[in-house]
Formats: sequence, C-alpha cells, structure tokens
Amino acid sequence: MVTFRVGYGVVNCGTSGNQGRPGLKLGCLSLQCVEATLDMEQRVLKKLVKSISSTVESFKKSEIECLIRIFHSLVKRADVRLDNTGLDRNAFQAILHSVFGMTDNMLMNRVFFAFDKDNDNYINVKEWVKGLSVFLRGTFEEKLKFCFEVYCLNGDGYISREKIFDMLKNGLHQQSPEEAIDERIKELVDIALNKMDYDNDGKISFSDFEKAVKEDRLLLEVFGPCFPEAKNCLDFEALAF
Repeated sequence: MVTFRVGYGVVNCGTSGNQGRPGLKLGCLSLQCVEATLDMEQRVLKKLVKSISSTVESFKKSEIECLIRIFHSLVKRADVRLDNTGLDRNAFQAILHSVFGMTDNMLMNRVFFAFDKDNDNYINVKEWVKGLSVFLRGTFEEKLKFCFEVYCLNGDGYISREKIFDMLKNGLHQQSPEEAIDERIKELVDIALNKMDYDNDGKISFSDFEKAVKEDRLLLEVFGPCFPEAKNCLDFEALAF
C-alpha cells in the first residue's frame, strides 16, 4: 500500500502500483510517496464510496476511495466523523494553489463556491470528489456550466458588464497607469459583450455563454482560468491513482 505526504499530513492512496516512485513537486507542495497507513473506519469508507459512485461516473470506485482518503488526511480532524468534515475556504485555496498551480485569488474564491454546492462554506467529501471529477475528467458540458458558475461573481445567473470588468482587471498585470488600464479593460468588456451578449440586454446569460463557447471553444475560460493546467491535473492523477 502506497501513500504520499501532502504538506498537512500523510495521505493513503490505497494502491500498490507506484511503489518506489519518487516524489513529485506540484506547484509549491511536495507530494512524496511514503510507506504508511491511514486509520479509517472501513464501514464508513465503503458507504461513502458506494454513495459517491452512484453520482460520479468519471471515477472508478478505487479512485473514489483514494480521493476520500486524500480528503480525510487534508481535513485532518480525527475527532469528527469522516462524512461530516469539510475544507474551509483558506484550506481549499491553499490546495488549489499548491497542488494545482492556480494563482488568481478572485477566481480561486469563486471555484470554492462552485465546489460548495450546499453553500455551507465548507467543502465536504462528496463535494470534493464531485468537483474533482469536473476538474480532472469533466465533459465539455460540465466544464461549460462550471466556468459560468465561477464567472457569476454574485450568483445571480448573469455575467454583468461590471463583473467582466472586475475579472479582466484582476487578471491584468499593473504595468500601466491605472487610468490607462481601465480604459483598455472597458474596450475589452465591450468586445466581449458584442461577441457573447446575443440578446443585447447588457449582460451574459448562461444561454449566451453556452452559445458563444460552443461556437468558439477558446472562449470557455475567456474571463480567467477556472481549471488547472492539464499537466498539473495529470501529475495529480499519476500520483494519487
């Protein structure tokens, strides 16, 4: 049985095919394969795997078990039942940055809320696995919906002119005077709305976004990165599974 160490603790991968594999460096966090065990209640683990596998088709049961073990180690609260623990926003953003190489604080914050489906400000184990299924192996449709949810900064179902401005400004390096940057961003906002606002109501609905992205898939992450780079995803899978 092989495990790796993820900054905060030892994570049991539940597999044996990677013995002897050297540690990988993902972002700022070192994931190092070590021989160890993680004390988990098997009955609870099997129940969770069965429950999650009924709603997540992109992972095998053995992979879901691995992700549950990783989650349990990251949360690191042995005094709380496995199915009642959660990652708060700071812990989750640290994982996005260190493991998956994401750096945009505004969008990482929104990714947290896209994972947190029950809006309790914690990511539970089911939300963790479901979210990673989109991150790592999501279909085009799943990723389209995820990006739109990330870009809806206040959750009202629309991407407004003001939201687009904030996201684009957040993503630009401040290499010019503030006034010059703002004028350039306003021009980019106008271009985005002209291309994606099909009903000309001054904001982008999901229908608008879906139509635009299906016509040009390069627009999927037009307002900033919602997903890790492919290499970081592959590295995580190679070590975790």
